[in-house]
Amino acid sequence: MKSGSNFAKSKLAAATLVVAGTLAIGHGTSVAQDAAAQTAPSPPAGSVSGLGDVNLFPKRVVIDGRRAIATVGLYNKAVDPGDYEIKIVDMAMTPQGQLISFDNGLDEATKAKVRTASQMLRYSPRRVRLGSTESQLIRVMARGSSDLPDGEYRSHFMVTSVPDAEGFSIEEATGAQQADGIGVTIRPRFGIAIPVIVRVGETTLDVGITGATLLTARDGTQAVGFILNRSGTRSAFGDVVIKSAGSAEPIAVSRGVGIYPEIDAREVIVPIDPETDPSLLTSGARLQIEFVDDDFAPGSKLAEHSFVVP
Repeated sequence: MKSGSNFAKSKLAAATLVVAGTLAIGHGTSVAQDAAAQTAPSPPAGSVSGLGDVNLFPKRVVIDGRRAIATVGLYNKAVDPGDYEIKIVDMAMTPQGQLISFDNGLDEATKAKVRTASQMLRYSPRRVRLGSTESQLIRVMARGSSDLPDGEYRSHFMVTSVPDAEGFSIEEATGAQQADGIGVTIRPRFGIAIPVIVRVGETTLDVGITGATLLTARDGTQAVGFILNRSGTRSAFGDVVIKSAGSAEPIAVSRGVGIYPEIDAREVIVPIDPETDPSLLTSGARLQIEFVDDDFAPGSKLAEHSFVVP
């Protein structure tokens, strides 16, 4: 079957589903996360996790009004205590759905499209130490000026693990103890970030879906690719549900898909459940895509689109 897709098939293999409400950023490689996770209790409901040992909850923060307070919870899911650094950072979304930090080579024109909230956000503390399976709440306060124009402002609450430096000598770092040359010791720092959105006054949103197609990878796995379009003054965040005319259950679901106001459209790829009956995806089959709100009016349908498999 031909895919007829505008997207590179290589994206299928990685199941590229960038979630706007949650961004996990990893630096390095975990060496013992799986073993620790087996002995720690389940993290709080509604929390999100990255490559490291800390969870954040909720998955995103929305503050209504120029002056309001919200809380973000940190949870150490590891069996060992850990130190964590907290920052507010600014990020921009790309048309591919990726989130890129301002200090990661973004050009000024792209930065200018983002209405940041960092200048009005205050939080405390800036660094915490959590014992095994311990949680802590961080207060985040929005203090916008009275003449702040209506609209949506956004920055990201980022938590980064601070590696234990105990026993880390210059000799260890340079590998001087090795007889056959200099070595390098890499200590990973894992980070996770969630959006903090401040909405002031009235905001508007209109969402549409175009360019839907069935994608088939070389290994036979399939997905539905489409363009999520947005206009108005606020972001869209919700769940993508894909149905087939011959099935009572959805054949694909992707939760927490978002599109921010700095872009008008983004690519979305939703992998199809591998247990789906192949007859539901043959030429002539009709598929329907629904984008259901999980933000401003949870449960309402933001957009829908149907297409026929060629």
